[in-house]
This record gives sequence, structure tokens and C-alpha cells, in this order.
Amino acid sequence: MSYVALSGLAAAQKDLNTTSNNLANANTYGFKESRAEFGDVYSSSLFSNAKTTTGGGAQTTKVAQQFHEGSSIYTNNPMDLRISGQGFFAVAKDRLQPATNELSRNGAFHLDNENYVTTSNDEFLLGYEVDPESGNVSSYEPKALKIPDQFGKPKPTENVEIGMNLPATEVPKDPALFDMNDPDTYNKSTSVTTYDSLGQPYKMTTYYVKDATQPNRWNVFYSSTDTDGEKPVNINGGDSTNAAGQIGHSIIFNNDGTTQSINAGQPVATTTLGENGLNLNGADPSQTLTMKFDNPTQFSAPFEMRRFSEDGATTGYLSKVDIDKSGNIVGSYSNGKDVTLGRVAMVRVTNQQGLAQNGGTQWSTTQASGAAIWGEANQGSFGDIQSGTLEQSNIDMTQELVDLISAQRNFQANSRSLDVHNQLQQNILQIR
Repeated sequence: MSYVALSGLAAAQKDLNTTSNNLANANTYGFKESRAEFGDVYSSSLFSNAKTTTGGGAQTTKVAQQFHEGSSIYTNNPMDLRISGQGFFAVAKDRLQPATNELSRNGAFHLDNENYVTTSNDEFLLGYEVDPESGNVSSYEPKALKIPDQFGKPKPTENVEIGMNLPATEVPKDPALFDMNDPDTYNKSTSVTTYDSLGQPYKMTTYYVKDATQPNRWNVFYSSTDTDGEKPVNINGGDSTNAAGQIGHSIIFNNDGTTQSINAGQPVATTTLGENGLNLNGADPSQTLTMKFDNPTQFSAPFEMRRFSEDGATTGYLSKVDIDKSGNIVGSYSNGKDVTLGRVAMVRVTNQQGLAQNGGTQWSTTQASGAAIWGEANQGSFGDIQSGTLEQSNIDMTQELVDLISAQRNFQANSRSLDVHNQLQQNILQIR
């Protein structure tokens, strides 16, 4: 009898410990509750009567982890990640040995002093390399994710894309009198920032003059502003000229307002920046700019720029990080570029309850769990990733308190059973 009561005490103690551990981790992000599972002890022999044999007590068969999802807590930190659905994050203690990794549902990440994405335990989040141009994964070999605080070398502007409507009702002017410093000599103007080979910015301004000598013809002139001020920029082989010798080009429209020709069908490109006298501070003087027009129109409507963009860039500095539901890490830089820097790797296993607990809300694979299966968020059976959100512990506080009371009652009952057994033995010893 004493052994039965002792096994009951041990089982109740195990239940108390398990429940207490769950309650202690109520505020641990990504924590998964455990449940103590018990079985009875029964043994018989050839010399015993199976019909009258009592059980031998209780034993702990398993402390089983429960992997259902916890509730969400919303934060203002884009580096806080939550997996909605199946899957784990993979983290490595050594960024140079990503093959040695552990699994976690705790998505409270931050950047270290080298801009690697790490956990609060300074472990490295693993992900895949991505082609910054296409946004597609270029290698499915997991590596530590790094978010560079600078992006790219300066890219000189080569093409300027322009799409606009020039108002048909504008008052015509003499293109020979065009002067960029006199607003009365042109009808409309607009500007865009271009870059040289060193990433230095220039404000490029486009001026539009409706021709008084020819219906449906507009003359276009350009200028660029450097550190010394605004300077005229000539078009190579342009078909428009003002009295000061600045060379521009024409846009001729049909009677329905659509484009008939631009620069008499010749390419629209500037002469070199060096030839236009810009202060380049050592940048490439042979740089030219090509103007690509996107179906300009002359309708009886207000002046409208449908497109005015260029393909150059200066060196950018990290200003913001966003992570989408597929795990793509997008860095926004001060040069206006949004670059996909990597994709968060996801891992799942065949049997989650077979994972070995390592502490710190981390697990490692075992033979019972099966090997790690790598993949991507929002693909197949993997869940998606929510940025600015963390997964809370999945324990139910009310249920845990009820379980705690139940375990306490079980412990008291088995203690009473042991006490009764002790009293019986004492009584037997006192018989004379």
C-alpha cells in the first residue's frame, strides 16, 4: 500500500511541477504548454490471482508538449514576427555554421551591431538569399540574414521617362525668345532629380513652349542645376533652337491630339554633361541622358505629368524595414529604393511532439520528430508571417489554475493514504 501511495505522490508532484512551469511561462513569447500524462502500474505472476490482484500505483508516461497556436500581441516593431499556421523559425548560435540550428516560435527579433537579424539570446535568424532585382530566391541554402545599412553603388542616370498632356488651349509663344529665367517665355515646366557617376544629384528641368509659328507643335528645352546654379542643356541633333543658341527638340501632334513625331523621328539625347559646363566634381563628363516619351498628348485638358522618372540612384541609407506575409525582408533606403534583401526560412517536422526542448523556447529535431523540412512562408503547409505581431504563450490561465487545484487535491489524497497506512502499521506494532 505504501508503494502505491508513494507512486501517487510522485505522479501528483509531476503534475504540479508541469502546471507550475506552464504558469511561470504565461508571458513567454512562443512558449508551448506541456501536459503530464500518466499510466497505471499493474503486474501479476503465475502465483497470483489476476482476478483479485490490485494495481501497483501510477507512473508518468510522458510530459507531452501541446503545439496549438497562442494568441497575438501587436507591437509597433516590424522586426517582431509571428507565424500564423504551421512552421518554426530556424536560428543558429554561430552564423558561420547555419547547419547547426534550433527551431523556435518566438519571433522577437532585432538587429545586432553588424545588422544581422538576431534573437534576444544573440542567435541568428536563418533565411534565403534573394535576387534584389527580381525578388526571387537565388539560393535555398539557409544563411544568417543581414540587413545592410547602405545599398548599392551610385548609378548614373541614363534614361528619363516622360509622359504628359500639353494643354491645347495654351497661348502660343515664340520659341526663339525662350529664356529659362523668364516664365513669360514658356508655357509649362517640371523637374526631376538625376544623378551622375558619383551619385551627385542635379535638378533637371524640362520647359515646354507652344510654337506660335506652327499649329500643333511644341518646343522642348532642358536645363540642369548644379552647385553653381541652373545651366542650359542641349539636345544632340535637336530640331529647335532659341536666339541664345540653346538646342531643344519638337513634339508635333495630330489633329486628334495624339503624337505625330518627336524631334523629327530622331532619338532625343543630351550632349555630354561635360559639354554643357556642369560642375561635376570629378564625375564622368561623358554621361548623357536619353529622353523616352510615353505617348504625350495635346488634349483640351489641364497640364498633367503622367510619368516623369529616371533610372539613376545615389547611395542609399537604411530608413525602414518591412517584412511581408511570405517572409520577404524589404529595406527602404534614403535614395528612394525599396530592395528585397532576403526571405525568412521556415521549418516543419513530421511529429512536433517528438521535438526535444532546449529551453529559451527552442527545440531541436530528434529521430522521434523526424528530420527538418525546409520551406517558405505562405507556401504549401507552411503558415504565413505577420510583421509587428508576436505569438503569446498558448496556455489557458483558467484551465491551468483548475489543473493546479486538482493536482493539489491528488497530492493531499495520496498523502492521506500514506498517513493511514502508517497508522495501521503503528497499530499492528502495538498489539500485545
